Order: sequence, then structure tokens, then C-alpha cells
Amino acid sequence: MRSSFVSNFLVGVFFFCLGPVLFAKETPSESVGPAGTKAEIKEYIEHHLKDSHDFSIASYTDDQGNKVHWGFPLPVILWDNGLKVFSSSLFHHGETVAEVDGNYYKLYHSKIYKTDSEGTIVYDAEDHPTNTKPLDFSITKNVVMMLVTGLLMLWLFTSMARKYEKSGGVPTGVAKFFEPIVLYIRDDIAIPNIGEKKYSRYMPFLLTVFFFIWFLNMFGLTPLGVNVTGNIAVTTALAMIVFLMTNFTGTKDYWKHIFDPLGDGMPWYGKMIIYIILVPIEILGIFIKPFALLIRLYANMTAGHVVLMSLIGLIFIFKSWVGGPLSFGLSFAISLIEILVALLQAYIFTMLSALYFGFAAEEHDHDHEEPVLEHL
Repeated sequence: MRSSFVSNFLVGVFFFCLGPVLFAKETPSESVGPAGTKAEIKEYIEHHLKDSHDFSIASYTDDQGNKVHWGFPLPVILWDNGLKVFSSSLFHHGETVAEVDGNYYKLYHSKIYKTDSEGTIVYDAEDHPTNTKPLDFSITKNVVMMLVTGLLMLWLFTSMARKYEKSGGVPTGVAKFFEPIVLYIRDDIAIPNIGEKKYSRYMPFLLTVFFFIWFLNMFGLTPLGVNVTGNIAVTTALAMIVFLMTNFTGTKDYWKHIFDPLGDGMPWYGKMIIYIILVPIEILGIFIKPFALLIRLYANMTAGHVVLMSLIGLIFIFKSWVGGPLSFGLSFAISLIEILVALLQAYIFTMLSALYFGFAAEEHDHDHEEPVLEHL
């Protein structure tokens, strides 16, 4: 009886979600033809993938053809012969020119350019804007979500620590869910890759980066429309931290392996020819490792968003009883897969970081004397 109720409920939810697709009527804005619809969908996907100076939750076109946005503006902070601070609402989502202290600024393709009162953008021979770009320190949508995620993590794990202290180390509440994850990162990622002697110094970073990436990826699947880990600047910053920690905590054995990978097994004159090729490869590997980290996270999360939003866009292209439900079903399936991918990418980044830290913290035992010789 209970399973029948659950199945009927799920079917009802499914057809409720399909209702706008199956029974939608064509409006004048939709009658622009397949080419116009595809261009609009492409523009919407590109807008979703980019960072923005305002937090737009939703938008629609009213009966007069005006585009209405739901959201709130964010502070714009520029350095242009002095500090300029104003609200992004002056841009009206890029439709108008903002005047601040006698200077005019225009938002063009998510970047701020200095212009005249008419908002003129000058292009070079390769169709690139040549207008001056002031230094932009604005609090954008991605920055807001990183701050929210950071505060959420601070509140969550601080409250968990207090409850642990009160309960004598027994997990209660939400700690029952997060404790196995923390233990898994310690016992199955940090210790096997770094070693029991030095794993504890890297644990704060490994835990932080895992939950930080995971939470941001999950926020990216919500209607908030954020794509923080799909921003290559964010993934580059995370990879740079791993790069600095790996090389600044590297032992002498780590650096010896890079500049003398064959060790003392061969005389120096026998290794010179080999090292002409081998040592540059080892040095190049120092930079390839963090580059692989940033590209893997950026490419996977961006590809997931593009595929998901493209499938949703097919609903408006097909406009049929067959294409609409099929696109909806595929979008729903990909959304479920993306939930797994959000966790998987956080795991992979943390695992590879621990592996690189293990290379840096590795120490070899240089005492080759046999213990039995002491008794001879």
C-alpha cells in the first residue's frame, strides 16, 4: 500500500513537471523560428557559465517585450585613478552606462570597460575591445557563493565540534552523516598516500578542500544558477595552493628525486646523457600536476552544466509530445548523475592532492646496514 502511494506520488510529480511542456502555447517571443531559439539557448548557456556582477535568480519577458529580472545587485569595486564603489544596479544588467564621479563605465560580456556617456565600445582589427579596463575587485556572484560556502562550513563544523565536546566524542545530529566522510578522508586518502607520520599536517587542507568543492558543486545544481567550480580562475587558485604546499613542504629526498632521479646507482658520467632528457621532464612534472588538477575540475563541471542546460533547451526546440518529455527525462537523469559527479570531483581533487603531498613528504631510509652485523 505504501509503495503504491509512493509510486503514484512520483508519477504525479512527473506529470506536474511535464505540464508546462505538454500544454504550453506558442507565444510571440517563441515564434522566431528554430534558428532564433537555438541562438537564444546558446546565449543563455553562455550567460550561465560566466560570472556576473549581480545575482539573478530568474528572468522572464513581460507582455510588452521587456525582460524582467529577479535577483539583487552586488557591489562593484573598481580602481580607476582612485577607488570607485557603486551598485551593479546602475548597469541595469548591461543595458545602460553607469556614471560614477564623472566617469562612465559599461558592462560588456561580464567585463567592465571605461567608455563615454554613450557607452561606445571601440574594437581593434581582431574585433577585440580596446577600451580601458579598470582594475576590478568587485564582489561577483561567484565570490558571494564562495563566502556563503565558507561561512556555512565554519558554522557547520564549529557546531559539530561543540557537540562532540559535550557528548564526549559521540556523534549526534548531522555529525552522524559527516563523521564517516571525515574518517574516510583520513583513513583511506590521507594516511595511505602521505603516511602515518606526516598526514596530520595536511588533514586540515584536505578536509577543507573536499567539503569546499563538494558544497560548491551542489550549489551549482540548484536554481541559484552558480557555476563556481566551472570558473577556471577558481580552480587555478585551488591548484596553486596545492602547488605551493607540495613544493614548500617537500623534503630533500623529494627534490633529490627531481634533480637526481637515478640516485647513486650509476656514476655521474654515466647519467649525464640520460639526465639531459630526464631532469627537464621531472621539472616539467612539477607544473603539470597542478595544471591537471585545475583542468580536470574545470572541464568536468563545465561540461556537466553545458550538457544539462542543452538538454533542457531541447524542450523549447522540439515543442512536441515526444521531444518534450524525452528531453525532460534525459535532463532529470543527467541531474541525478551530476549529483554523483559533484561528489566524485571533490574526491578526485582531494585524492590527487594527497598523492602529491605524499610525494613531497616522502623520506627514504638511508641506513643500509644489516642489523645482524651488530652482533658479529
